[in-house]
Amino acid sequence: MSTKKKHVSEQEKEVLENIMEDLEKEAKEKEASAETEKTEQDVEKAKADDTEAKEPDKEESSKKEKKDPLKEKLDELNDRLIRQVAEFDNFRKRTDKEKAQMFEQGQSNVLEKLLPIVDNFERGLAAVPEEEKDGAFADGMNKIYKQLIKQLEDLGVTPIEAVGKEFDPNLHNAVMQVETEEYESGIVAQELQKGYKFHDTVLRHSMVGVNK
Repeated sequence: MSTKKKHVSEQEKEVLENIMEDLEKEAKEKEASAETEKTEQDVEKAKADDTEAKEPDKEESSKKEKKDPLKEKLDELNDRLIRQVAEFDNFRKRTDKEKAQMFEQGQSNVLEKLLPIVDNFERGLAAVPEEEKDGAFADGMNKIYKQLIKQLEDLGVTPIEAVGKEFDPNLHNAVMQVETEEYESGIVAQELQKGYKFHDTVLRHSMVGVNK
């Protein structure tokens, strides 16, 4: 009798354990399902938040695309004005440069025509006899010559150094060769006609004789 009760109790215990296992398994499944559902909800919420965050950007972009026609016109006119001012400034600079070049060229032409007069003054003064160099006429001619040279210097005309300098085809025009022990070969030994420069430009080359 007691043996039968013990056997029944063991069966009941086994049944109870199976029930407990089923309940525990069911609870785990429910927990896993709840976790999955929560994850899906979080994903959906994240998508919704991202969409909401992008909507203002779309609105802002839409606002940017819809520009004010009046502002666009003002910007266009302002851009055209800036370009025209720049073009006019370039034109003014170019014109000023061309005018300066033309004026300098005209000046150079006039000064070049005065050089023969200077040459004649120098020849005339050189031809004055020694006993007449202190006379009133020679003194007056010499003063006029010095005044003319001073005016030319003020305008930027200066004589080119020749005698004793190395021959330079940019400054000198060699018309003859001479032999002298006073200078080395290739040195200008004689000046036949004085040359002049106008600022940095050669107005007239010096006519010279170069030592062999």
